[in-house]
Amino acid sequence: MDIWIPLAYEQYGLVWDKFYKDFNFKPSVHSSDWPSYRLPVPFVTFDITEYTDDDIDDLEEKCITNLRAVTGSDEYIYALDWQHKSYLYNPHLENGHARIGFYPDGDYYFFLNKEYKWGYLGHPWEQSISIFGEELIHQFETNRPTIFGKIVRSDR
Repeated sequence: MDIWIPLAYEQYGLVWDKFYKDFNFKPSVHSSDWPSYRLPVPFVTFDITEYTDDDIDDLEEKCITNLRAVTGSDEYIYALDWQHKSYLYNPHLENGHARIGFYPDGDYYFFLNKEYKWGYLGHPWEQSISIFGEELIHQFETNRPTIFGKIVRSDR
């Protein structure tokens, strides 16, 4: 089994079309347009403006651990990189070389359950990470990355 399976052209279009529609996604570098997407309830958005290289490593490790906790061993989720190749991703398989990282370093990076019932959304220009869905929020509360600063937005 491959940890990263590229989305076929047709599937790529369907997944992104659904994301744009369901999340009212309007990408923008302008702060007056943020947030760039509408989040399902429940959600929480964290500031990630202050960090070290160790914090990035901690983020990667804890994201994989948290995604493993909410997925089955053979379950794939969407790993989306805005305007680039996107994948089906299984966090239980050995990571090797990450195709999409968890720190949004110039693009929107999204990790979503295939039914979009929970997700992890990285916003590169706002420098924030949003988590939605009770199950995934709980995992990140239990195993919180050190990079997560103050809460920017929340429905709670």
